[in-house]
Amino acid sequence: MPLVNHARRELHVKIVYYGPGLGGKTTNLEHIHRHSAPERRGKLISLMGESERTLFFDLLPVELGQLRGYTVRLHLCTVPGQIARDATRRLVLRHADGVVFVVDSQQGRMEANVQAIRNLADNLRRQGDDPDRIPLVVQYNKRDLPGAVDVDTLREELGVPDDVPQVEASALEGWGVFETLKHITKACLKLVGDPATMPEGRSPSILPGRRASMYRAAEEEASVEVVVPKAPLLPSFDDD
Repeated sequence: MPLVNHARRELHVKIVYYGPGLGGKTTNLEHIHRHSAPERRGKLISLMGESERTLFFDLLPVELGQLRGYTVRLHLCTVPGQIARDATRRLVLRHADGVVFVVDSQQGRMEANVQAIRNLADNLRRQGDDPDRIPLVVQYNKRDLPGAVDVDTLREELGVPDDVPQVEASALEGWGVFETLKHITKACLKLVGDPATMPEGRSPSILPGRRASMYRAAEEEASVEVVVPKAPLLPSFDDD
């Protein structure tokens, strides 16, 4: 559950972008940061590794307005793409309120996608979280590239259940990026209810698990209305 600060009347939601290396996680956050109103975004912090562009994570606080009198603030971050950086992945994933799993739609990347979704489930369990309880959105990225694997095949190979929101996107071109963010934000806030009734700090999730088939498939292969203040370039999350 999101972190609540009653003294400041703030609701903090941490969303982690997870997926295979070079799949577009960082490109998603860079696009969101670049196309959000400057007065409503925090500083984009990057840690660059030597061998891969996505061997760093970004922390991007974005204010989304108020929910029942509480200011909603998103903290967006990515995990490193390399399995070798798994300790850093677990550190970034800690206290996540929601996950965007970024699928690389290119031919030849299915094994990396399957490995990443299995790794996500493993790391959630290691830190005491149930993979079936955390809000999840699957983004099929790089749909702009010729020869991209069709979405039905990707969905079947990864075992994505019908009740998980799924978005086709091109993070490089920018389409589908804010739609993905809208879906994961709504999924996280559906668990909140009235922030005033929540205990100070962070509470455990109450969402029943329904996604076991997604992670089993990977292993076999190895309404809250959010009112957003109008701001330039920041999309309204209560628009469909």
